[in-house]
Amino acid sequence: MDLGNHSTVTEFILLGLSANPHIQALLFVLFLGIYLLTLMGNLTMLLVIRADSHLHTPMYFFLSHLSSVDICLSSVTVPKLLKDLLSQKKTISVEGCLAQVFFVFVAAGTEACLLSVMAYDRYAAICHPLLYGQIMNKQLYMQLVWGSWGLGFLDALINIFLAMNVIFCEAKIIPHYSCEMPSLLPLSCSDISRNLIALLCSTLLHGLGTFLLVFLSYVRIIATILSISSTSGRSKAFSTCSSHLTAVALYFGSGLLRHLMPNSGSPMQLIFSVQYTIVTPMLNPLIYSLKNKEVKAALQRTLEKYLQHIRC
Repeated sequence: MDLGNHSTVTEFILLGLSANPHIQALLFVLFLGIYLLTLMGNLTMLLVIRADSHLHTPMYFFLSHLSSVDICLSSVTVPKLLKDLLSQKKTISVEGCLAQVFFVFVAAGTEACLLSVMAYDRYAAICHPLLYGQIMNKQLYMQLVWGSWGLGFLDALINIFLAMNVIFCEAKIIPHYSCEMPSLLPLSCSDISRNLIALLCSTLLHGLGTFLLVFLSYVRIIATILSISSTSGRSKAFSTCSSHLTAVALYFGSGLLRHLMPNSGSPMQLIFSVQYTIVTPMLNPLIYSLKNKEVKAALQRTLEKYLQHIRC
């Protein structure tokens, strides 16, 4: 894409999280640790789900794709953030900035869809347990996963296509540690009304829309759980949903607040961005492994097989 013909600037300046060198050094250590934990945790989830036949079910198929998306979402922003924390010159080219916007849209949109799909899976398992195998057949759950990726890419393509026609002028300072569309559009001196409409539609339809599907699924799930007579049965049903509810609250809470708040470069916006693009991808594998007996058992079996292989 020939962006040079459309822009009077060739690069942007990212203000980052802090201008204090001592704080930047501490942040570098912190985010490097978070990134390594994100990679290790999500790659471990992928390995365990692939290696253990007990986890070859729709729920864990969705979870494996969630781990893949989390690796992508974190890798889009954190390596650049780490580089800038060690650099005096915190710049990014216009092309690189739009590329980052595109991949953030893809990963964030796909994750929102996957979380709603996982909520539907829990609805089918708890509200229709006898028909679960028929409802969540292989053809359907494959379509749901690839449909989630497809919607993520479509949303990203629409927004980035409109952004390619934006003319950026002299103001080229982004009060953020990465390129996000809400932070990028105020730098334009051309008409961005279509961009704002597309961004609003993405937030409402892709963000709030998927959250509404999660909410409706859990309304039915909670109603079904409360109708269970035995306390142990209710406890077991709630435990199967607690991990997913925690992941939903962390992701949608921070992601929607970030995109619905007026863009001002405030510390709260940075905190919400860090939460949904950096912290949540690290926490998801911990949430799903620590609260899930099946994952812990599969992890133990995988480690035992690995140790036996080493001894042989």
